[in-house]
Amino acid sequence: MNTAGRLGLYALGLAVAFGGAFGVGGAVGDTGTPGTAVPGAHAGQTGEGHSSEGHGSEGRGTGAQAGAADTPGGLQVSEGGYTFVPLTGEIRPGEPTDFRFAVTGPGGRNVTGFEVRHDKRLHLIVASRDLTTFQHVHPEMSADGVWTVKLTLPAAGAYRAFADFAPAGGPALTLGADVFVAGGYTPRPLPAASRTTTVDGYTVELAGDLVPGRSSRLALRVTKAGEPVTDLQPYLGAYGHLVALRGGDLAYLHVHPEGAPGDGVTKAGPEIVFYAEAPSGGEYRLFLDFQHQGQVRTAAFTVHAGPPGAQPAPSTTPSTMPSGKPGSTPSAGEGDHADQGEHAH
Repeated sequence: MNTAGRLGLYALGLAVAFGGAFGVGGAVGDTGTPGTAVPGAHAGQTGEGHSSEGHGSEGRGTGAQAGAADTPGGLQVSEGGYTFVPLTGEIRPGEPTDFRFAVTGPGGRNVTGFEVRHDKRLHLIVASRDLTTFQHVHPEMSADGVWTVKLTLPAAGAYRAFADFAPAGGPALTLGADVFVAGGYTPRPLPAASRTTTVDGYTVELAGDLVPGRSSRLALRVTKAGEPVTDLQPYLGAYGHLVALRGGDLAYLHVHPEGAPGDGVTKAGPEIVFYAEAPSGGEYRLFLDFQHQGQVRTAAFTVHAGPPGAQPAPSTTPSTMPSGKPGSTPSAGEGDHADQGEHAH
């Protein structure tokens, strides 16, 4: 083949290679950046994918969302055209604050139509980056698509807020955004792994292990004063609600409860069963919400997924935090966090 012919084939190969790369990039989809919430706007949704009654970031749809389907929930602020947009400015430690946010849709407007999942249109989870504090709250939405909830973050530091929802006609999503509380901050290590924990006089025991790459059965048994609790009350459509977060990056795991109150099979305790998928080996924090005698309590566990030596996700906890003054570096400790999850409603 002459030189001109070889050059022509080389140029054609480059065109195919770059064209293929462009196509792959489009298929993976854009993780996006926070949009601008539009007060008073309504969602013009296109409804890709299917909603799901399961927990976490299931039912993510196809096409441009295919790449995101392999990413654990909560790691992205935007996915499939939907964006979690916090609207609250300064938050001070220990002070009740009206935390406001919106979810914008593919057209950039505030979404106002949501599917009811686990008895609510949207679940808001807020956990400190060191996973020593946890809140599960349910905001109220105004007509313009702005959500509000009274939130008290106990100490300075970095927090992760997760919006767990399914827009009407769209995919079930869990989007996450960082929230900062100004002041001196020293992160705490994860509490030691344990299969037993106590909260408000209740003892909760964990049976089962997280196994990387597949669904695992986790059974949590609730007792009080040594006696099994057999009259748990329904909470969010089940006898318990479990949130699992990966240490380091706070990936939000898929968790499914087994059975449902009133199905004629599922007992009201003492055992609550869930199925969870761990995307990797390493440390995880589990937060179980259960209701008894009219009050919701949260039991927290640290667990290890995988065989001994499995590596946790790289830590993303910031070494410095905003102190209210540009360029300042906090040095004071953040004070005590409760080792058990904090629950608010």
